Amino acid sequence: MLKKDFTILGIESTCDETSAAVLVGGKKLVSNVIYSQIEEHKKYHGVVPELASRAHAAKIASVVEQALGKKPIDCVAFAHGPGLPGGLMVGRVAAETLAKFKKVPIIGVNHLEGHLFACEFENGEVASPLQFPLVALIVSGGHTELWYVKGYGNYKVLGRTRDDAAGEAFDKVAKLLGLPYPGGPQVSAQALKGKRDAIDFPRPLLPGTWEFSFSGIKTSVSYYLRDHKTVSVPDVCASFEQAICETLVKKTLQAAEKYKVKYIAVGGGVAANSLLRQLMEQQSRKRGISVRFVPRNMSSDNAGMIALAAWRQLEHAGAKALSKKWPIAINPNLKVKSWGK
Repeated sequence: MLKKDFTILGIESTCDETSAAVLVGGKKLVSNVIYSQIEEHKKYHGVVPELASRAHAAKIASVVEQALGKKPIDCVAFAHGPGLPGGLMVGRVAAETLAKFKKVPIIGVNHLEGHLFACEFENGEVASPLQFPLVALIVSGGHTELWYVKGYGNYKVLGRTRDDAAGEAFDKVAKLLGLPYPGGPQVSAQALKGKRDAIDFPRPLLPGTWEFSFSGIKTSVSYYLRDHKTVSVPDVCASFEQAICETLVKKTLQAAEKYKVKYIAVGGGVAANSLLRQLMEQQSRKRGISVRFVPRNMSSDNAGMIALAAWRQLEHAGAKALSKKWPIAINPNLKVKSWGK
């Protein structure tokens, strides 16, 4: 049993955010410092792994220092995958060093689980636990996955993207249109000025599977731009965004109906998208399904979600939590596995 004020330092370095956070008692997020590398990657219209690794190495110490200050801690947690190898290694070295210096346990957690648990935050605190069973949509720049979740740590992965993740597709279409990086917010801003039914881009529903594929929509945008001398950028953005969001919503709701759940959780950076939220809420309400979105300020990669993911696993482990040898080997291709059965 963890003490009420059990304090976890979380570290996140899987892609292009360097973050450290302190979570107390599995409830209160007393700090969540994030250094974004957008400026480093902007001119390349995407994340350059080598530059990301260098930035993590340069910033991790100051980010941890800002988050931790002089606070005592009982555990260090870090995201050991999935993610970019260089960034994961920086996070592990920082976590191991601090754990040895503070003489506390260290635990590696799955970055994607963090995106799910981030749905529990509200105004810097864990507002209320998730309600199970549920269908989870984890949708970000690097991942698009559907899970059936029976409880904490009890997962069945229904499907993943076969190619581009949804967020990646937004960035690639933004580049085609000459919009700045990161592309998601830029496309959404343009879409507000366009007509969502102006162009009939495909909806890749892949009948008979729970998988996703967004490279075809990106290719359709490319062909449209090639074949039309004059285009309305707002109309292209609005039609593209509509196609992406309709696909995400329809497949998620199909999974919810198949597994007869009354709850949906949506996490990851793309979960901040206003149209996705609007469509998901409207369509779910019609079916009597409750949707829980990650707060926008917790939707991007951050260490607060890593600390909470660690808390959930430690809490489940019970009396052996602090003596157990937790996994810390990095795995860039780490999959979601159940631990709470």
